Amino acid sequence: MNDHVDKTAGGYFDELAVVLAEAGMPADRVRAMLDDLAGHLAENGGGDPEEEFGPAAELARELAVTPAPPASDARTWCWTADLFHDVRMLNEYGAQGWEVDGVDAKGLFVSTRDPEHPQQWEYRRELVSAGRRRNVLDLLTPDGWEPCGRWICFEYFKRPKAASVGPAAELTAPPRTPGRNLFLSPKFYALIVGMLVLTAAILVPLLRVAGTELDGSLDTILGLLTGMVVGVLAVMAVLWLTARRRNRNH
Repeated sequence: MNDHVDKTAGGYFDELAVVLAEAGMPADRVRAMLDDLAGHLAENGGGDPEEEFGPAAELARELAVTPAPPASDARTWCWTADLFHDVRMLNEYGAQGWEVDGVDAKGLFVSTRDPEHPQQWEYRRELVSAGRRRNVLDLLTPDGWEPCGRWICFEYFKRPKAASVGPAAELTAPPRTPGRNLFLSPKFYALIVGMLVLTAAILVPLLRVAGTELDGSLDTILGLLTGMVVGVLAVMAVLWLTARRRNRNH
């Protein structure tokens, strides 16, 4: 009985493959369709596929008009993120198939994605000095890590996620290329605001002392500088809140 069912299923899927190919469906998509259908059939205890899915010719007509998964719209993408969350962003986009090939002169991660067989990547960052680099390489290389770019004293390493999750690391329908290439964290904006506040805290008293010694001749300059600092702080606060909202929705 089982042999008969297997032969029936084999003949059904063979017929389905022929009709789909004649309809112009790419061979890799035909295989994926058949694997999905066979898996569904097995999960439901096997049986006659025609009873489960209907006649092969009719099913083929339905499948032939099913849109294919959207393809990646770009193979190369250059982007950057601040040091507070660059590794997190690298791993997030590595999970979408982006492989970093290097860091360019502007500090941008030059990333590529295989359009036919994209796979996931994982990343890490190490603080590397000239004398320590050899030790870092000796430590990481046995686990599959390889250098993929350097910025100042930081070196980035990558490895295929297949090293830890196996075949599941290959992607079937990766997301489209992100529409932006600059990712700044809330901590980065907070740092900028803190630096401005510290600058103002040092600069304003000094200007007040200078104005007193010169009989108030620097009052106008002091007012302008104070207004500029307050204005910059307000702008940075707005940017910080916007970044928080974007990161929350990301």
